[in-house]
Amino acid sequence: MAAKPKPGKKLWSGRFAEPVSELVKRYTASVHFDRRLAPHDIRASLAHARMLRAVGILKPADLKAIERGLSRISREIETGRFRWSLAAEDIHVNIERRLIALVGEAGKRLHTARSRNDQVATDLRLWLREAIDEIKGLLRKVQRALLDQAERHTATVMPGFTHLQVAQPVTFGHHLLAYFEMLERDRSRLADCRRRVNCLPLGAAALAGTSFPIDRRKVARELGFETVSENSLDAVSDRDFAIEFCACAALAMVHLSRFCTGSSIMPQKKNPDVPELARGKTGRVAGDLVALLTLMKGQALAYNKDNQEDKEPLFDAVDTLRDTLAVFAELIPGIQVNAAAMRNAAKEGFATATDFADYLVRKGLAFRDAHEAVARAVRFAEKSGLGLEQLPLAEMRRFSSKVEKDVYRVLTPEGSVGSRTHIGGTAPVRVRAAINRARKSIKADPVP
Repeated sequence: MAAKPKPGKKLWSGRFAEPVSELVKRYTASVHFDRRLAPHDIRASLAHARMLRAVGILKPADLKAIERGLSRISREIETGRFRWSLAAEDIHVNIERRLIALVGEAGKRLHTARSRNDQVATDLRLWLREAIDEIKGLLRKVQRALLDQAERHTATVMPGFTHLQVAQPVTFGHHLLAYFEMLERDRSRLADCRRRVNCLPLGAAALAGTSFPIDRRKVARELGFETVSENSLDAVSDRDFAIEFCACAALAMVHLSRFCTGSSIMPQKKNPDVPELARGKTGRVAGDLVALLTLMKGQALAYNKDNQEDKEPLFDAVDTLRDTLAVFAELIPGIQVNAAAMRNAAKEGFATATDFADYLVRKGLAFRDAHEAVARAVRFAEKSGLGLEQLPLAEMRRFSSKVEKDVYRVLTPEGSVGSRTHIGGTAPVRVRAAINRARKSIKADPVP
């Protein structure tokens, strides 16, 4: 009969004659980062134990002992009294060994009909599902802050840009609603991702399932999983749910990276410190996505030790996106607008030239002819050092005989934005309608 492994030895150390070096222990251990899975590991273990009891694999006394032991371990972890061991390698073995120390033989029976392979896949899905719910809530918080600011600035004029140049006037409210729409799509993607995360792998065991008469659907119901994985090989080996989340997170960070704000310390400067850092951290989350994609590339079925490297990129992506959203939720309400400076900026670069062309089209001129007439008017205004709205009517009529006194109404920033009343337009009336629609959609879709 083979001797039992000594305390502190690897679970697989009985297969090798030579002891494991301290370097290898440190290299292969994951407990220093996967310990954040502890509450989910305990929760999944409890559901697994109750299922084992329900199908007659565990005795009532064993289940009670396991429940009592896991409850104590949970308290020890919460209060910082749990002793994490590098020799135990990961979160699962740390908890299992402590359970055995507390309740004896019953603790050894908990691992019946499961493997660390399906165990970690389950823990990770539970953890990520909770993280997605929190992030969706933070997205809503940022969106509400955007709506509040947009409501205050439905008619505040600012320059709209293309190619980093002033293009046409828009309202600041309309500008903010663009970010609302970006984040709404991010939230929708995360909700869709969550459905695929919410699939139970427990019961797949190491890779081939188990010969015990387990009830996977019972475990799924207790843990709140919507579905059960249909293939044991796929259940333990793939991490596409983590990759999909990182893709969603990277895109959300790209959207957040497009914000800008001013300096509160040096009034002569415009240092968007927080948004600049968010822009930098966007590369970090994109890197997490690439790391996971590279990790999974070419992996043979089923589980491989490579997959231990899935957690740190995923944890980092969650932490970075969550923290960035929390910061932006505080930053956006504090934005203060210099409306006069924004209006002046909106007048630069002949921003109402398109409105002039549209005006001529409405007067009966073909668009290409209107475009040419306005181009000549702009060149003349540039040489004269005047804005289009400053040109005398007689000068304006040199470029088209269709110009009347009413042209000046469309050449102001307010006239320009006020004319765009179609769905998606920047007119104040349309911005207010968009805000009302957004608030109704939030109310109809509760968090998370």
